Formats: sequence, structure tokens, C-alpha cells
Amino acid sequence: MSTTPVPYRGRFAPSPTGLLHAGSLVAALASWLDARAHGGAWLVRIEDLDTPRCVPGADHGLLAQLAACGLVSDEPVLWQSTRHDAYQLALDRLVLKGWAYPCGCSRKEIEEALKEQRERHKAAVYPGTCRIGLQGKPARAWRLNLQSVINDLPLSHPTHWQDRRLGAQQQDVVQEVGDFVLRRADGLWAYQLAVVVDDAAQGITHVVRGEDLADNTARQILLQHALGLPTPHYLHTPLVLGADGEKLSKQNGAQALNLSDPLAALNSAAKLLGLETSTSSVQHALLAWTTALANNAALNRWAWPR
Repeated sequence: MSTTPVPYRGRFAPSPTGLLHAGSLVAALASWLDARAHGGAWLVRIEDLDTPRCVPGADHGLLAQLAACGLVSDEPVLWQSTRHDAYQLALDRLVLKGWAYPCGCSRKEIEEALKEQRERHKAAVYPGTCRIGLQGKPARAWRLNLQSVINDLPLSHPTHWQDRRLGAQQQDVVQEVGDFVLRRADGLWAYQLAVVVDDAAQGITHVVRGEDLADNTARQILLQHALGLPTPHYLHTPLVLGADGEKLSKQNGAQALNLSDPLAALNSAAKLLGLETSTSSVQHALLAWTTALANNAALNRWAWPR
């Protein structure tokens, strides 16, 4: 068996629900720098499947913002909205193995079945109501049958992974999430399925993204095993917080980046990553930061192992 290392391939995958804000630039810069420090490729993927939330023109606006900061995809940009057939094929494979089933439950029905107070910012854990059949209800969504996947495959339970920044992580997806959605009741593809299929299709070896997405990792690892796909290395970056202590996001009104001075925006992102600021130019700053990371320089807050 060949021991030749797989070439590094990273990505930045924004949703066009608005333009880049300070938090999303941190993730973009971190992923770009990590790819450059490893001598690898950096790809951009537009995750535009949640069409009700997508803002017309935001996809090209995001790309223009990235370009202004010197962050340009090494390969043609991929739009998830062109990938429906690939997601359907993946779902069909899971159904054929008995690892996915139709669900007729509404959100209200799920919450009423649980009869418990939800933790803040946490979704209700699906109780598996439709796992044994729809019981006369029309199918609304499709879910992953977690217990069947875990029983049929030689998987550790809970799911364990090593985050390059956060260290050893684990999650009991059965108890903390339940059988999660693969295709939504409105017919749209769920994030978890799409991201796993696309990471594999693009040959992504390293995922660098915001810490708010760390909770998705265990679900994605389980799906990767179920679909026979490789698991990338993961690194979750620090979050940019607003004055209220919440993470900056488009949902809570985070302002689009002012890129009249791209270097200033990049310096702000670099500071959160523990990198020295630059007074020269965008190109000089990107080169200097890449060189520092490639040399395994210790950063103020954390280091990126190669």
C-alpha cells in the first residue's frame, strides 16, 4: 500500500445569506493560510442550498470581497445549487442500506413528544418516532438511522475526533442529536449531507472553519463512514464576538466588512489568530503570515501543527 501523503486540499464554504463580516473573514483567512503553509490548494464553495435565506447577488459579492483581500480560489468555484443529483445519489445509497428513512413529524410534534425544556441554542433531540414507520402520516423529510449505522459498521461510540486546535473531542450523536435530517420537509437538502458529499467530491483533506461549526463534526464523520467517504482533518478557529457576547453572524445583524482598506480588515482577522499585524500591503501580509505558519512559528493563542 502506498504511503505517499495525500496533497493538502482545503476550502472556504460561505453561505450567500449576506456579505462577509469580521467573523467569516477570520475563517476565510485561517483556511487560506493553512492551505498555503502546507503548500496545498485552497478552494471556495458557495453553499447556496438554503434558498429562502440566500440574498440575490451575495454569492458574487462574497467572491469580490475575498478577492479584495487577496483570497482567490485555486480552482473554479463550486455552487452547491448545481449538485442536486449528487446529493440524491448519496441519499439513495443510504436508503438502499436501510440507513435512512422517511419522517412525517413536524417540528411542533417533535417538541411535544419530548415534553422537556430545550437548552438554549440547542435543537430538540429527535425521539425516533418514524424510525419504525410513518404510521399513516405523509413523508416530510428523510433522516439518518443512526442506530442502524452504528450497529452495522465498526464505529466507536460516542464519536471521537482530534481537532487541531481544540484537542480531543467526542459527541454521542444518538443522545445529543438523534436521527438527523438529510433532506428537509421543504425538499431542500440538509447541510450535513451536502457538505459531506461535496468535501469528498472536491478531495478536501483539511477543514478549517469557525468554532461554531464544531458541533457538526461528529454528524459529518458518521455520514462519511456510512457513505464510505474519507474523513478530513478538522481545525476550528476562534469566534469573533459582538458586544453582547454572542458570536457575530448574519442572523444577529453582523455588519458587512468595510473593505475600503482590505489590509486593515485582514489585520483585525490576523490579530484574533495570534498573528502579527502588517503595515505594508495585502500581498506582503499574506506572504509573511504564510511563511510564519509554514515555519511552525508559535502563535500567541494557538499553533497549527503541520
